[in-house]
Amino acid sequence: MTRAATLARPSRRGTGAALVLLALLAAALWSVGELRINVATLADSTGNAAGFLSRTLPLDFPPVAEVLALCGQTLAVVVCATVLAVLLSVPVAVLAAGNTSPGPTARVGARALVVVARAVPDVVLAIVFFRLFGLGAAAGVLAMGLHSVGMIGKLYADAIEQIDEGPRTAVRAAGAGRLQELVTAVLPAVLPAFVATALHRFDINLRISVVLGFVGVGGLGFEIANALRRLDYQRGIALALVVLGLCVAVELVSGAVRRALLPSTTGRAPTPPADGRLTPPWTARRARAAGYAAATVAVIALSAPAAGLSPGLLASGLGRLPETLGLFWPPGSSGILPDLLAELAVTVQIALAATLLGALLALPVGALAARNVAPTPGVAAAFRAVVVLVRGVPELIIAIVFVVITGLGPVAGALALAIGAVGLLGKLVADSLEETDVRVQEAVRATGASRLQVFTAVTLPQAAPAIVAHLLYQLDVAIRSATLLGIVGAGGIGFYLLNASRVMRFDVVTTVMLLVFATVMALELLALWLRRAVR
Repeated sequence: MTRAATLARPSRRGTGAALVLLALLAAALWSVGELRINVATLADSTGNAAGFLSRTLPLDFPPVAEVLALCGQTLAVVVCATVLAVLLSVPVAVLAAGNTSPGPTARVGARALVVVARAVPDVVLAIVFFRLFGLGAAAGVLAMGLHSVGMIGKLYADAIEQIDEGPRTAVRAAGAGRLQELVTAVLPAVLPAFVATALHRFDINLRISVVLGFVGVGGLGFEIANALRRLDYQRGIALALVVLGLCVAVELVSGAVRRALLPSTTGRAPTPPADGRLTPPWTARRARAAGYAAATVAVIALSAPAAGLSPGLLASGLGRLPETLGLFWPPGSSGILPDLLAELAVTVQIALAATLLGALLALPVGALAARNVAPTPGVAAAFRAVVVLVRGVPELIIAIVFVVITGLGPVAGALALAIGAVGLLGKLVADSLEETDVRVQEAVRATGASRLQVFTAVTLPQAAPAIVAHLLYQLDVAIRSATLLGIVGAGGIGFYLLNASRVMRFDVVTTVMLLVFATVMALELLALWLRRAVR
């Protein structure tokens, strides 16, 4: 056997990864059939869709003053939650990053904390904090803030590990201590990534606030939940459109802030001016950045009182923490463990089916949103706008619409998550395609290849490993989201989670949480292995 043939033979790990991916695809196809998601089901629901539309129009918007008050309350909760998450994530990230952690034990502990924070649903955290602080903003701020540490802490740790070690080594050689190294060499280098991650999480928390409104957190989500419980679709969908507008506005403002505050994303420490001054000159860009920074500080300062937070409230609630945690332990099932396991299986089926259907929708949208693939810049901009609009609609709202149209059950959840995938997966696919090597594509195009041939032969293969990783991430997100969509009757174990909390069977809540946690962790380990195998 020649050396070339030996090199061409796929590795055992690569073969195993391909088999696992095929098994996941087969499971997704089986889930679509098992849940009876087909053209006939959708055709049978057209009458319900027309009836829903007739009950929704005309939309009933509240008075402008009431809308502004609800938007202000929602934004205050989201700002406080995101700030709390950032403050907690910075020390966690320093401990979790390999180049700043004091030792292996601290690093493993911090990484485990990040994983646990991601795996525990924010709704479960909200239920715990409602017992401590009652209905209101405090529970939402703490639930979203602690849950956000799972994402922000991981991304912050990854950013710290990717910095240029030159400035840090120079500072250490000058006799600086560990804290001085962090302040003078590490944090300036990672500040762009930190700010971008915080803004991205703020956008995510805004949509999560709608979900938490269904379990008692005030703001737009709470009012939407009340309207839909009354079957007042005119008011509920009108408020959902307000959320969409708010999400789009936040997306635009976040983009402007990122461009003003993040002059560099190279991971290198900023270089001093050429004339030797210690501070850069006051250019228009620097003045704009200072203005955004001052506005950010002002918004944060106003958000805490606007959200109704106070030191007295937090102190009194934390005093009841041991008693409250005792209600959740030990876990119990109240004799419904077989039902819980069956609904957990349905939750996984919903996630698999939604990921497959979402990929079929998101891959072409993402390809046309990529500037190096779309036929014209206008087409790319139009599909980028589609991605932004879809991301702005909370999946819970989409699920409620499908529950009304298709009826209670997993079909509504799977379709809602499939549409929601266009927002997240479409963006990730577009970014991955744009990050491919354009020089290779131009070389192939110079040989006379068509746009489609260049895409299929060069661009797509280059982006394939990243796209596979994004699909696995989407499956992870879908399992978490499918758990929450059960709250509104879209199938899965979330329905049992909400019912257990309503009848104060907190031991059952713990059991549900542990089942979901085990499922998410198993998928996390599988995804980690697959990402390494397909590189």
